Amino acid sequence: MRETPDREFEYLCVDDYMRRMIDARALATAFEIGLIDTLSRAEEARADELAKRLGADDRGITFLLGLLAENGVIENRDGAFSLAGGFINALRFRDLMEMKLSLSNFAAHDFLELFSDLVKSPEGFMTKARFPHLFAYDRCFDSSEDDRRVTRQWMRVTTVLTKYESQACMKYHDFGCYERMLDVGGNSGEFALRLCRKHPALRADVFDLPLVCDVGMSHVGDAAEADRIRFVRGNAVTDDLPEDYDLVTFKSMLHDWPDHIARNLVKKGAGALKKGGTMVIFERASTPVIGTPGYSLLPFLVFFHSYRPPEFYVRCMKENGFINISSKIINLEMPFLLVTGVAGAQSLSGKGA
Repeated sequence: MRETPDREFEYLCVDDYMRRMIDARALATAFEIGLIDTLSRAEEARADELAKRLGADDRGITFLLGLLAENGVIENRDGAFSLAGGFINALRFRDLMEMKLSLSNFAAHDFLELFSDLVKSPEGFMTKARFPHLFAYDRCFDSSEDDRRVTRQWMRVTTVLTKYESQACMKYHDFGCYERMLDVGGNSGEFALRLCRKHPALRADVFDLPLVCDVGMSHVGDAAEADRIRFVRGNAVTDDLPEDYDLVTFKSMLHDWPDHIARNLVKKGAGALKKGGTMVIFERASTPVIGTPGYSLLPFLVFFHSYRPPEFYVRCMKENGFINISSKIINLEMPFLLVTGVAGAQSLSGKGA
């Protein structure tokens, strides 16, 4: 039986089933051909029965079942196969599991073919690689059907990640005292939605690119909290931010930009706050490699040049007059940083350069 490590957040168990490439590929195939759904509906089934139901090759199914059993996805009781109890528990987070499988298998091509470029020349890697271009921010200004399709595609990724990652941010920072929030680069509004759902007095503005806002409005449209979430179209890098908020958040946004732009975004965020308001930065952190990273981390490892230590954001806040600055590392599938600060008098002049 697979040992279950102690975890602060249950959803992290999905990574247990994609530690190696062969495990992740076999599991992705099990989802793709309907094997997982078939076993979810049946208590157990034999290999030949599964092959017949799925219209698959007998030897192929037998091979796949062996890989899945070795990975703890299924159990084999004298030739009768069923989903393992631990995996059934992990299926509660199926959206995250399937998204990570798809993302990892996509990123693997770049990692295998271009890792030397990633080490020697990050700029060259970004030019050659396919995976980073999944996040096509440059196509978020038009409203063509193709641009909308591409934008929806990568926003599904960021939305699912935020759905789960926000748990840690909400656990380690109390958002209950705020009334008016600006989420800069807030994407589909998922982070704002999670906060508004927990705190009924909170109203949120999501500032993002025009097409992102369009997709985001559809995402939160049926939620009970939708009337407290407003989307504001703009480009945070070039445009001024709206003002008079008691909370400004940057969630997995600042790492997309080089240092000088990230510093200016923090400055703009400072200018959007009332005196005494709070800035919250929640990002993946730059950290030394400890142990062997699992296969499911590939999509994040290809961006390792972009992640910063918390000290960078602490300095940004100090430069903009913040007080009561705090910094914390939270270990999820990889370390995240949570940096918060309170706007002092100096930060009121934080208009962008």
